[in-house]
Amino acid sequence: MRWALVKVCLAVTTMVVVAFAVPLGLVIREMARDRAFSNAEREAAAVAPALSITTDRDQLERVVASAGSDAGMAVHIPASGDTAAVDLGRQRAADGDIATVRRLGRASTTEVPGGSTLLQPVALSSGEIAVVEVYVPEAEVTNGLTTAWAVLAGVGLALVVGSVAVADRLGVRMVRPAQRLVEGAHELGEGKLGARVPEDGPKELRLAAVAFNSMADQVVQLLANERELAADLSHRLRTPLTVLRLNAASLGDGPAAEQTRAAVAQLEREVDTIIRTAREAKPQTVAAGPGAGCDAAEVVRERMAFWSALAEDEGRKVRVAGVDRPVRIPVARADLAAALDALLGNVFRHTAEGTAFAVDVHNGEDAVIVLVSDAGPGIADPEAAMARGRGSGSAGSTGLGLDIVRRLAESTGGDVRIGSSVLGGAEVRIWIQLDGRAPVRRGHRGSVRRRRPGRLVSTFNRPRSLP
Repeated sequence: MRWALVKVCLAVTTMVVVAFAVPLGLVIREMARDRAFSNAEREAAAVAPALSITTDRDQLERVVASAGSDAGMAVHIPASGDTAAVDLGRQRAADGDIATVRRLGRASTTEVPGGSTLLQPVALSSGEIAVVEVYVPEAEVTNGLTTAWAVLAGVGLALVVGSVAVADRLGVRMVRPAQRLVEGAHELGEGKLGARVPEDGPKELRLAAVAFNSMADQVVQLLANERELAADLSHRLRTPLTVLRLNAASLGDGPAAEQTRAAVAQLEREVDTIIRTAREAKPQTVAAGPGAGCDAAEVVRERMAFWSALAEDEGRKVRVAGVDRPVRIPVARADLAAALDALLGNVFRHTAEGTAFAVDVHNGEDAVIVLVSDAGPGIADPEAAMARGRGSGSAGSTGLGLDIVRRLAESTGGDVRIGSSVLGGAEVRIWIQLDGRAPVRRGHRGSVRRRRPGRLVSTFNRPRSLP
């Protein structure tokens, strides 16, 4: 990328320099030519007053000599009456050119060997037209032209070199962030979960660095959640293991009893090892950088597209509201998707086929509320349901669904409430705090009402900023 940018800049700068330098060089040559012929005109004009007074050869020779141009100047005076024609100096122009200038009465230039001549007509007192010929050698026409062209070429070369240097610096500024992004990706792929990329450089690379850091944070968080979940699940095995150990102790003596007790002890040790390893081997996390979080509306649309297929098979009516515009929340995309899947899975698991359900997203200034409601039998004891969510478990339930949802909400300073929905069944409200402040808690139950058709509005301590 760096050398490609340098090559492009070199080509463009060279084209610009050539486009300006060539016309400028031609202008400089014309200016040098005009300067040489202007000097010739001044020399011819110096002789004109003498010609208007006298045509005496000796006097004219002295005038030409005083002008200091006798070597390159010639005077051609035509014959008049008894006066013979007078030609002073070396004639370089052709007789025809001189005659033409005398006839037309206008100055003219003509090419001669070694340079050019200026033919300047001058009116005599006798009414005849004399012609003053001034020789302009080629060296005088090109005097200083080489130096001017050399300076022009030097300026053009300096511009090209300067543009290449600037392009090289710009290329370094673009390439280094890209290289750091590649190195960070390699480190993360090698298992170095603390790898992060500085968020600097051009805008596109800064956004890429933000996205990479957010992805790395989510990977770390997912691994931490998985280890925590493994520890929690392993910890729950201790209760049945305790019962099993007590029962094994009452088996009495004998090879079978000893083997059973040994197996139970070994199982307890393995469970303890899993718990200890899972809790002590947590990946190192870092603070989430700018760009962390997700679009709740997009995640809801994605997950509802998945569950809507199953709902169609079971004849369930589905409604989604509040996802027509982006809703940014400080929650990882995978965490929100897992929470929604847990709640929607409960709807399918604990309600009969054909039961309708809905998902609503309410976006406020300092909080976002996600409501999952259904038309099922509802939840008779929300307090007990929340207790199950904290890990007590019950028949037909692992007790992990609401626990996942609770952890997601509390990680932002929010909470989870259970109430009754306008559909007639249960409603689970996820309060996601946007600024990290703890919400006001006034109990787990709340009422719901309908503000307008097709949109649910919850009265769970809803702030004034919510729609």
